[in-house]
Amino acid sequence: MADKKKRRRAAHDSDSDSESRPFQSKLKPDSVILQTLKALKSSCSTTSKTLSLSDVGLSSTCREVADLPIDEVQSEIESLAFTIAKSILSGEGFSFSVPSRAAANQLYVSELDRIVLKDKSSARNFGNVSTVRKATITLRILQLVHQLCTSNIHVTKRDLFYTDVKLFQDQTQSDAVLDDVSCIVGCTRSSLNVVAAEKGVVVGRLIFSDNGDMIDCTKMGMGGKAIPPNIDRVGDMQSDALYILLVEKDAAFMRLSEDRFYNRFPCIIVTAKGQPDVATRLFLRKMKMELNLPVLALVDSDPYGLKILSVYGCGSKNMSYDSANLTTPDIKWLGIRPSDLDKYKIPEQCRLPMTEQDIKTGKDLLEEDFVKKNPAWVEELNLMVKTKQKAEIQALSSFGFQYLSEVYLPLKLQEQDWL
Repeated sequence: MADKKKRRRAAHDSDSDSESRPFQSKLKPDSVILQTLKALKSSCSTTSKTLSLSDVGLSSTCREVADLPIDEVQSEIESLAFTIAKSILSGEGFSFSVPSRAAANQLYVSELDRIVLKDKSSARNFGNVSTVRKATITLRILQLVHQLCTSNIHVTKRDLFYTDVKLFQDQTQSDAVLDDVSCIVGCTRSSLNVVAAEKGVVVGRLIFSDNGDMIDCTKMGMGGKAIPPNIDRVGDMQSDALYILLVEKDAAFMRLSEDRFYNRFPCIIVTAKGQPDVATRLFLRKMKMELNLPVLALVDSDPYGLKILSVYGCGSKNMSYDSANLTTPDIKWLGIRPSDLDKYKIPEQCRLPMTEQDIKTGKDLLEEDFVKKNPAWVEELNLMVKTKQKAEIQALSSFGFQYLSEVYLPLKLQEQDWL
């Protein structure tokens, strides 16, 4: 009799778990899911050569920068200074020919699957009232970068701003001109020895050297290891991971890190805590290319989640001049997708109505060539705009705080449910 009561109670508990954690019963043993992931990794084992502008016949109409050694950057700036001095002494004043980074000068190239910068330039004349200030800032930034090259040291963008606050007035102005200087010199921003502050973090099955120190990312605690702002000092990457999990937000990253998700399904978990910064984009690309691992992305089900995913994959219009170094090819959209809201029975109280701006952003994305190229993305985005609903990754917590790591992601991996 007692045994029958225990069995009934166990059956009741099982039914309750099934209701509170939908689809858990569909999960197969981890060994089965691991076989799926091994097959995914194998399909990634032969990486094709990364195409350049010259490979697709665009080297004469588009431009991109290169990673230059410090002495070449210094030499380029000195050559530019000599040209300016010569122009001033001849009584002609001076001006900079600055590549335009306006939206109209951007081009998505489907063969490269990234946004590139076209070759239109504009004159930044010191003798013109409308451009004199920007010309002065440009010259000052060139002077500061030359000092950094001479001393062979790195500073943050914030440090650079504080060297001449009265001239720059706002950091957004010095940051924008710094990108212009990269285009003028023809080098990546990191080649200028100016870096952004640490933002992104990584955890999981990865060992790498950071300026000579070996870092084991399985022993970095729940917060993970900060991604070094100077990617040049990162090397000797080693991993037994089967894939890289790119996560949009810090909250989801911490959940997966605390649950040691990377040990159950061997992976490397990385996040930029929102908008992708340059260091995280460089680090992700370096992992992808050196370790030859597939990249799966977990972002919010809203237009901005997809925009963040596209920045990692196709590049940003603001830094299209360096898209060859900053983009990671073939990132797969794992979730949270608009179709997941009904598929996983996300409660109505956990869904948010899209604002007019959200809907406009979604419709604008539907017009982008990099979205049109993927019919499955178009279908998901159309569904989002039609239903006018969005949801964050944290909406899954309505089924339990560990639903993300214990049910949702394992089931997604099991079903190979990515785009």
